[in-house]
Amino acid sequence: MTTSTPEETEALGEALGHAAQGGELIGLVGDLGAGKTCFVRGLARGLGIDPGRVHSPSFTTVTEYPGGRLPLTHVDLYRLESPLADELWLRDALYGDGVAAVEWFERIAPGAGDDALVVTLRYAGPERRVIALEARGSRHERLLDVALGGRTER
Repeated sequence: MTTSTPEETEALGEALGHAAQGGELIGLVGDLGAGKTCFVRGLARGLGIDPGRVHSPSFTTVTEYPGGRLPLTHVDLYRLESPLADELWLRDALYGDGVAAVEWFERIAPGAGDDALVVTLRYAGPERRVIALEARGSRHERLLDVALGGRTER
């Protein structure tokens, strides 16, 4: 799918936030400035969390946003030099009862993201993005089906 504005990218995240039931892992892949944090702001809105609170957790690595319908854990793996899977803090962040959104998801260790929704954002112009959605596992297939209203374009 393609979005033409940051607001459209946020709206996709918001639709997924509305459809989330808890326990979802959303992996975000894309270059710097591709719209990963923009997407997470929409996800927060869909979960009932003020999107104005959302910022890139590049320096803190993990930021938690409680207070919505479900809590949101926002993880940024940009500064990590080696793939991670077994670090206790990461397991707690990824596999809680809320929704986890992980920027630079390609830096997670093999196998750690086998049950996830992978969102890849690519530049297609100054504000235009091509977004690919890959559901890994039945929980995330359901999430896509509910969020996209049965549309099959991914």
